[in-house]
Amino acid sequence: MRHGKKHNHLGRTTSHRRAMLANMATSLILHKRITTTLAKAKALRVYAEPILTKGKDDSTHSRRTVFSYLQDKDAVSILFREIAPKIANRPGGYTRIIKLENRLGDNAEMAIIELVDYNTTYGGDSEAQAAKKSTRRRGGKGGAAKAAAPAAAAAVTPADDAVVVEEPVAELGETAADEIEIETPASQHEADETSAPEAPAADEEDAKKGE
Repeated sequence: MRHGKKHNHLGRTTSHRRAMLANMATSLILHKRITTTLAKAKALRVYAEPILTKGKDDSTHSRRTVFSYLQDKDAVSILFREIAPKIANRPGGYTRIIKLENRLGDNAEMAIIELVDYNTTYGGDSEAQAAKKSTRRRGGKGGAAKAAAPAAAAAVTPADDAVVVEEPVAELGETAADEIEIETPASQHEADETSAPEAPAADEEDAKKGE
């Protein structure tokens, strides 16, 4: 009985299973993502992640150990030259499994297994995200400053216009006062003219009384 034995044999012998997982790990390193059944993807994750961790230590011993599993020189060189620098700061969890629709024919559960740091859609590129965030923050502050500058200019210009408008009003007041001053002598002349003819009329009345 196989009670308590959680290792998935995948319906293959030991040698066949090891060869299959080695080929799948090589394809994952070369292409960064592969499509397979969900059971094989889970088995590949257990097989490939220790190899990726070994790739962080760039030494002759590590290269020989990885080559003993993969049996592919190109995959070993890509692992130590390209993949290892990208996963240097990641403490495990180098792969992601995404479930797909069941396969037509046998209705098997399908999935995609990929390297986390090579998928920018799900935020794998942390450096690009940091650059975007910093750019947005700087842009927000600059935009606020630019928006505040025209507002301040608009607040200043009406004050200048108010000063300019007040000056003609004052001039108009002065001219009105001058006109009033000029009109007052004219009224006095009219009063003199009206009073002047009345004097001869009074003399004529006195002459008539004397007669």
